[in-house]
Amino acid sequence: MDTASNMGEARLRTEVAACTLLLNMEGLLGYSGHVSVRLPGQDAFLIQPVDQSRAELTPDHLLVVDFEGDTISGPEGVKPPSERFIHSEILKARPDVNAVAHFHPEIATLFTLVEDIPLRPMKNHASRWASGIPVHPDPGHVNSPALGLALAETLNGHQALLIRAHGAVLVAESVPAILVDSVHFEENARALQRAASMGKPAPLTADEMESFRGRFNREKHVAKLWKYYLGKGYGSGVLPAEWAAMP
Repeated sequence: MDTASNMGEARLRTEVAACTLLLNMEGLLGYSGHVSVRLPGQDAFLIQPVDQSRAELTPDHLLVVDFEGDTISGPEGVKPPSERFIHSEILKARPDVNAVAHFHPEIATLFTLVEDIPLRPMKNHASRWASGIPVHPDPGHVNSPALGLALAETLNGHQALLIRAHGAVLVAESVPAILVDSVHFEENARALQRAASMGKPAPLTADEMESFRGRFNREKHVAKLWKYYLGKGYGSGVLPAEWAAMP
């Protein structure tokens, strides 16, 4: 691996570790769940070990796993998550996706447990999911290639899905973007829950979402929120100060 590739992987490792710690800090990624990122030029991705605490993850803990779910490299004696096939099958099926997050948001998951109230875009940034948020019907662990493929087929071309009675899967173009989307996803679910308690919810219309996206600079928004959450993480001591000098 050349120097540029080494530097690129080092940055991605730091981003995944930081994203994981920040999502844990925000109460979105608890004792389980995982964030992955595609390694450029390889049929492989970075993901944390199955038993590693999401509150103590470091870049060196991360494993390199191939698209068949096999570990290529990482600390000796550790295993990848059993649900790594969520990540491998989505990354195989979706070349537009570079980062995947699977977590168990409490409020968003509620919308798989009630009839006639699907999770729909309520707040402006939820226009990200204008194409829909499908519900994968199998609540079990996605612990085989076949189950991962079935989930990837449910996701299809969408940017998020819910797994019935289980959790959520989000996809994005980068690790910073997956952090921002994860925060907005649960914010949107909370907004719908609160709106439903007040009366009849009024989700965003297709025209409203199109209008918002036409004036929205996603790249700038992601950079702004990534900087904000990094600062919050450094200020609270959740992120080590030395990570501020990301390669």
